[in-house]
Amino acid sequence: MFDRLFDGRIDRASLIIDTLTLAKLRITRFTGEYWTSKQRQASSLHEVSYRACFKPQLPRFFIETLTHPGDTLYDPFMGRGTTIVEGALFGRKVIGNDINPLSKILTEPRLCPPSMEEVERRLAQIKLGKRRDRSTDLAMFYHPNTESEILALRGYLARRLASRKEDYIDRWIRMVATNRLTGHSKGFFSVYTLPPNQATSRENQKKINKARRQKPEYRNVKELILRKTKSLLRNVSDDQIERVSTAGESARLFTGGAWHTKRITDNAVDLVVTSPPFLDTVNYAQDNWLRCWFNHIDHKEVQTKLTVVRSVEEWVSVMERVFQELHRIVRPEGAVAFEVGEVRKRNLRLDEIVVPIGLRTGFRCAGILINQQQFTKTSHIWGVGNNRAGTNTNRIVVFQKPH
Repeated sequence: MFDRLFDGRIDRASLIIDTLTLAKLRITRFTGEYWTSKQRQASSLHEVSYRACFKPQLPRFFIETLTHPGDTLYDPFMGRGTTIVEGALFGRKVIGNDINPLSKILTEPRLCPPSMEEVERRLAQIKLGKRRDRSTDLAMFYHPNTESEILALRGYLARRLASRKEDYIDRWIRMVATNRLTGHSKGFFSVYTLPPNQATSRENQKKINKARRQKPEYRNVKELILRKTKSLLRNVSDDQIERVSTAGESARLFTGGAWHTKRITDNAVDLVVTSPPFLDTVNYAQDNWLRCWFNHIDHKEVQTKLTVVRSVEEWVSVMERVFQELHRIVRPEGAVAFEVGEVRKRNLRLDEIVVPIGLRTGFRCAGILINQQQFTKTSHIWGVGNNRAGTNTNRIVVFQKPH
């Protein structure tokens, strides 16, 4: 399988190849730089913020080499939908799943993108008058008029959904608005705050405002939705829109546990590319409380359903159930690319823990691919520092289901 990954694409002389002995088996590890943002520009359609998401170049690497147009791609931990959107852009059929309902809200609209004109016409029809909600205190984030517009848009979308009138344009507007709720530039509805993939609490935002001596300024909700729509579509060609829309017609996106996906039939998937939640390193529900509020989702209820585990033993137990389900739905000779990164300051390497899980559930481990990318000094500003000497790595364990 790795011959297919490297053939004509990777200079073997540039690789660091070593072996790892696990369960009396020698697993080959390949270390090199396989994809970078400079080598391959990603589609602007991916630019939706979400915690702990990988770059589109990662799934593209496996999609291009291990599948063909029309094959079925699956991600059991869909997140913002990187694997799903990238697969659709390359003409693959797609299936996605995530226990967080926000995942589908962020992914589904990009499988049926409206035109700028359609979004502009729809926004013109929505009345965003002055509306107050005394039960919701968001004054630390928004100017009163901006908050009124957000509340009016939230109400409109809720009514459209309840009356079953919500269409692909409404879903797009919901997705974009959800992505624009908070951030650290004038392109967001809020005053300066944490990055858009991490909403702070009301009390912490008050502290930020005090420290920065800032007050929320008015932001025009409709204008910012249009601006973000233009940005998302800026380098998407007509052919790509057609491929994505074709994939969207047959796409199946589920909300539930990755260990229980009975609506996916046996042997239905050609390739899985995914990245699971890593122990307790990210609190998805807390980071997305404001996004949940906007979409009438109880973030505390979401938290009870999320796979939040605090020990390796718990994590292994959950992932073993996931791999049992993957073995059922992946076709014979199909593949799983399981990205596990590096956590806990390099003291814990989940790739060495994942290999035995896959073997126990019936997969064959083809090897471990370690993508190592060099970064500049500015990388540390964004928290990139999980490897020595200014590098960052992705660790992907590649499995194959025997025939």
